[in-house]
Amino acid sequence: MRRVVLTWGAVLIALAAAPVAAHAQPSPAAIALTRALNLGMSSIGGASGAYVVDLTSGQVLYSDAAAVGRMPASVEKLYTTSTALLKLGPTATLTTSVWGVGSTSPTGAWTGTLYLKGGGDPTFGSAGFDRLAYGSAGATVQRLVADLVAATHITSIQGPIIGDGSYLDSLRGTPPTHFGGDLPDVEGLLGGLVFNRGFANLSGMIPQHRPALYAAQRFAVALRAARVAVPNSTPIYTGQVPTTATELAAVSSPPLAKLLELTNTPSDNYLAETLLKDLGAQFGGAGTTAAGFLGCAAAILNFDNIPKLPSIKVPTLVVCGSDDAGTPPAGNKRIAELIPGGRYEEIADARHFPNVEHPDVFNRIMMRWLDSRR
Repeated sequence: MRRVVLTWGAVLIALAAAPVAAHAQPSPAAIALTRALNLGMSSIGGASGAYVVDLTSGQVLYSDAAAVGRMPASVEKLYTTSTALLKLGPTATLTTSVWGVGSTSPTGAWTGTLYLKGGGDPTFGSAGFDRLAYGSAGATVQRLVADLVAATHITSIQGPIIGDGSYLDSLRGTPPTHFGGDLPDVEGLLGGLVFNRGFANLSGMIPQHRPALYAAQRFAVALRAARVAVPNSTPIYTGQVPTTATELAAVSSPPLAKLLELTNTPSDNYLAETLLKDLGAQFGGAGTTAAGFLGCAAAILNFDNIPKLPSIKVPTLVVCGSDDAGTPPAGNKRIAELIPGGRYEEIADARHFPNVEHPDVFNRIMMRWLDSRR
């Protein structure tokens, strides 16, 4: 994802530097632009297309498989993160917790079963990985163990450690990967309990075979590092937390506002796909991609910011195409009327992209409005 963004950055620079040819024969600049775009498209691969138009003249500068339908790609992150913000709020967190069935002696010896329960936090992992990946903003197993020791005064363990990743389904990928694990595409392995995004090494080149089991094993390592005696013979496996268990400790993800910043700014596929499943788990009845998608669709369908429009305090211009069927003129006029000092402009014979369909008219409207604000 990031490689594609960098490639298109170079393409846009080349486009800005190239004058539009005033005659049928391509100019040297146009030829150079086409070569640069061809090079960029060849590096992206055959699954992509491009269509470049000069907004002043309307001339098509470049076209490569432009009529082929494509997946909306990272634009969908905005639907996921907006739904999460609407449903959960900016201060919401995702929790990874320790549960137990057993007891602690006066000397801190735990006898019984400890459960590491995942709550769909995509940032959970080691302190070192958190520092590299999230600037120390994520949830770490070291913090979780410190909370456990402080709460229970545990000094040793006699009994198994079980990792529970059942909060989300066990499909590690997305529809484009046929739901199979794919580190380059998904940028991690999806799951309810995943440690370091499912990477078995810091470079992210080797996947974990069983993420929930791996997380439970790293939890045992962190306990030993905190001077809790964990025998090497301790059974470690996966399962589900029983209803008879008691919560002993927990560590939370960054607040959702920060989590969305970590997702949208670098266009992080793994965080977005995990959030989508989290939405399914909390509001769709299942921690699946499909349930999350349906939840996002419902939230967008019912999304209404109309009551908040009168609270806007900044100068606002609403521009609409006269033939826009998606956001009709009547609705846009109402938006402008409800915003204090709002202004409405309509461009004739334009649909949903009047700035592309009639760039000269749009630019005149925009410049006239900006001049009036000086």
